[in-house]
Amino acid sequence: MHTNINYTAPVGIIEGFFGRSWSWEARKHYAQFLALNAYNFYIYAPKDDKNLRTQWQTDWPLETKKSLADLRQIYRAANVQFGVGLSPHEIYLDNSHNQRQQLDERIKQINQLEPDILCILFDDMRGDIPGLAQIQIDIAHQAAAISNAKKIIFCPTYYSFDPVLERVFGTMPEGYWQTFAQKLDKNIDMFWTGEKVCSANYPAEHLAKVTGLIGRKPFLWDNYPVNDGAVKSNLLQLRPFDQSHSQLADKVAGHAVNPMNQPWLSQIPLASLPIAYREQEHYSVDIAFARICNNLCGDALAKQLHQDIHQLQDLGLKKLTQQERQTLKTTYEKFGNNPYAQEIVAWLNDEYLFDPACLTE
Repeated sequence: MHTNINYTAPVGIIEGFFGRSWSWEARKHYAQFLALNAYNFYIYAPKDDKNLRTQWQTDWPLETKKSLADLRQIYRAANVQFGVGLSPHEIYLDNSHNQRQQLDERIKQINQLEPDILCILFDDMRGDIPGLAQIQIDIAHQAAAISNAKKIIFCPTYYSFDPVLERVFGTMPEGYWQTFAQKLDKNIDMFWTGEKVCSANYPAEHLAKVTGLIGRKPFLWDNYPVNDGAVKSNLLQLRPFDQSHSQLADKVAGHAVNPMNQPWLSQIPLASLPIAYREQEHYSVDIAFARICNNLCGDALAKQLHQDIHQLQDLGLKKLTQQERQTLKTTYEKFGNNPYAQEIVAWLNDEYLFDPACLTE
């Protein structure tokens, strides 16, 4: 185990994507994967869990809650922090006593899982509402007061400078971010995706500017290697995190990675981030890719992935000819029940189709 590597900032994953979510088996498997790769936390926040989003007021069905309780125990045993992401969907459109009472009840239900982290998420919601920041701050403070989680992370409706957010969710109220700097409890972290919703890198000047704007270091919500968007659902994002990620440790409050719909293949890029943090200026993307693929997939499949990375990550389903697609399928079917190869075959068979509920990319 390599769980004693100390970064300035905690590093983890947030299962926070649209489309086909992970199986309970995959989630359980990740406890060991994250522990072995020096990750600190896992946050359960799949977009297709209605009891976290559109029906947030309602507790999970008994079977789901039992699965979550089991999952929580597995993460505890692996010494990886376990979190839950609640999206009280547009609660601020009906900011009534009744809604606030329901929020209290829902947090108490989540408390039964004894999460280490609670996220209050206001992404993917309408935002052109007067006084929005103050209402969201009140809700975050209310949740924090009731939660038994040790860490609270808040996601604003506008979590990037990307103009797509205002196009989709309405014009951001004036002074929105400055209000959080002034009034949101400094113990509550804030998610931020960078200059774009899907940012390739996070320049030091940008992070310094955001730190000043929101009154705390941003907690990165990193939308790489996630592939749930209209364009990226056609791609398998397998390459390691780029070299710039090796310089982030002292500039952020934490780093949460949103993985792909494919849990096994996600491990390939995910395994590189702790290496980047650890090796800093000595981190090499090419060396990391070769080493990780060999360790996870075995030599033969690693060699094949290296050969096909351009087709899988740069061209993708939309740009592959039928012949190229069939050749790839035949190639990866030869690896039998290797789970990494199986996910490539499933992707080639259109089993991970784009979910139009995903409005941003």
